[in-house]
Amino acid sequence: MLRQIQYFQAVVRNNSFSEAAEECHISQSAISQQVQALERELGFRLLERKNRRFTLTPAGEYFYQKSLILVADYERICRESARIAHGKNASLRVGCLRSYSGREFYRAVEQFAREYPDVSLEIQQGNHEELYRMLQEERLDLALNDQRRAFSDAFVNLILATAASAVELSAHSPLAELKEIEPRELKNLPCILVASKEQQETEREYYRDIVGFPGEFLCAETLEAARLLAVSGRGFLPVEGSGGADDRDGGLVRIPLVRGGEQITRNYCAFWKKDNSGYYVETFAEILKQQYKAAE
Repeated sequence: MLRQIQYFQAVVRNNSFSEAAEECHISQSAISQQVQALERELGFRLLERKNRRFTLTPAGEYFYQKSLILVADYERICRESARIAHGKNASLRVGCLRSYSGREFYRAVEQFAREYPDVSLEIQQGNHEELYRMLQEERLDLALNDQRRAFSDAFVNLILATAASAVELSAHSPLAELKEIEPRELKNLPCILVASKEQQETEREYYRDIVGFPGEFLCAETLEAARLLAVSGRGFLPVEGSGGADDRDGGLVRIPLVRGGEQITRNYCAFWKKDNSGYYVETFAEILKQQYKAAE
């Protein structure tokens, strides 16, 4: 009966049998039959059907409201029972790049926290090498990181997006009018990096030797501080993450970064140890994957 109640809730929530069927991954005729079976089991009608439309009966409206509480309680009971069975509080430790500016990670955290309120979610930030080390030392369960080295067989390496690289700089800079820019053309403007004191030299080496920024470097410990440096004309900020657009109202413009006329791209991935795969790790990874897909 629980599954039938969930189908009924989907129909009411979507105000459509066809959309509810799509959400539940079954056929429209099947979800209609399941709702009718629920009505027979209950002994009263939940819906008044007329042609292709329906309305809730008074009993159906009452049942719907109370069933939402019932299903939420059932799901909470299942989670708490699983916690007791495993003998510990359920927890998940996830990490994200300190300089990441995309919204996908934040939306994934919000969705996971909403769907699994009893799971203790610990968020940490770091640069590439910090996140990699935390995974190796099992201080993180999963990390959203950029790909800077060959994939390791010890990890699950889930590519989430291949993002176009760009830089942010002051809207008042003469360079702000360019449609695209190459790293060598930024030689007279400092590159602003978001890095902890321990990782500043590592980040400088990467952006100088791999990305190819030839000028000086400034470092900030937070993304907000780095953007304030950029908006004040102190330098340019490499953009981490997918999506995004100019923020001219905030004083910044975003310019695509190219090399030889081709857009520079970078892979962003979810990494976790293969021997640390678990329900919540893979669940969060799937939510993160869905958020990236929705942002395409």
